[in-house]
Amino acid sequence: MKITTTETGRHVGQKLQSLLKTSPDFASGPVVVFWETTKACALKCLHCRATAIPQRNPLELTTEEGYRLLDDLASAERKPIVIITGGDPFMRQDLFDLLEYGRDIGLIMSVSPSVTSLITRDRLKRLFDLGISRLSFSLDGSTAEIHDSFRGVPGSFDMTMARMQDALDVGLSLQINTVVSRHTLKDLPKIADLLATYPKMVLWDVFFLVPTGRGQRDDVCSAEEHEEVYRWLMELEKTAPYLIKTTLGQHYRRVLLQDSLKDGNDLEKTWAKVSRASANDGKGVCFVSHVGEVFPSGFLPVACGNVRKESVMEIYRSSPIFQELRDPDKLTGKCGQCPFRMVCGGCRARAYAFTGDYLAAEPSCSFDPETFEVD
Repeated sequence: MKITTTETGRHVGQKLQSLLKTSPDFASGPVVVFWETTKACALKCLHCRATAIPQRNPLELTTEEGYRLLDDLASAERKPIVIITGGDPFMRQDLFDLLEYGRDIGLIMSVSPSVTSLITRDRLKRLFDLGISRLSFSLDGSTAEIHDSFRGVPGSFDMTMARMQDALDVGLSLQINTVVSRHTLKDLPKIADLLATYPKMVLWDVFFLVPTGRGQRDDVCSAEEHEEVYRWLMELEKTAPYLIKTTLGQHYRRVLLQDSLKDGNDLEKTWAKVSRASANDGKGVCFVSHVGEVFPSGFLPVACGNVRKESVMEIYRSSPIFQELRDPDKLTGKCGQCPFRMVCGGCRARAYAFTGDYLAAEPSCSFDPETFEVD
């Protein structure tokens, strides 16, 4: 990192370097656990991580095995948020039993269902009555033509719009997820405007595509396009009526810090924001598959154990792969040289998808650590 000789530059540079040496402790346990309860889903999404299938797999974790998994997670001193996902979790008849059990043992439970005919207003009301902290739907186009093409089912857009309103009407906290890929890139501003018409929506979670499952390398945006989206999101955050979060776009944290340096904003305030969100694959994040396999994330398909044989908490803490992923000094290439590696670290899943090495340089980052200067 190059620091100018001015007193202001020296002061800011030293403060930044001091902050970047600190990081939240993710070694003791995950902050969020995604449980893929099933791979069954009625949609046929172009990017589907799970490569969803029409029918449930008979080898899925049973209800009792699910209870044991939740007990294991609840035993942690810092209980993680549990996100029930799929496929479509509503394909499981025991979904409400699992959610109620998790709630009763003190876990914060959230659900990420597919928008199909299984989602009804009555079921949404039941989720609210169970005290579900948040519900997330996916929206990948500002029009039916774009969204339905991406989701693979005609009528998906209209149903999503209706269920979004139903969820808000029954009192649920609503999060909308949007994938950033070549199919959606140009439509992002219109999606942002559409979401602004739902004043009670709390969060837009912008997912940056990783080519796994049905996702294709050719659908991943370039490093320069990633950077453009990050800077656009940074400006949008200043006026949007909802919060914005990036998933698999870890370098957005670096962009926010760079902007704070450039404009003389409160660096420590920006740091507090980005460091709280500095989780990464295997670093605060854990994924359990429908058959119990444990991965650093759903997008990094390197199995580290199975909950049918051992504790998910023990796998998270002790697996050599998880431990490597939590050590920024293990990163190679420009990610290993980057001064922001403690808080960013690049997308480990995308590095693995493109290189076969989860510690390699992030292929969708345009930042050059050798030329970085604090003015």
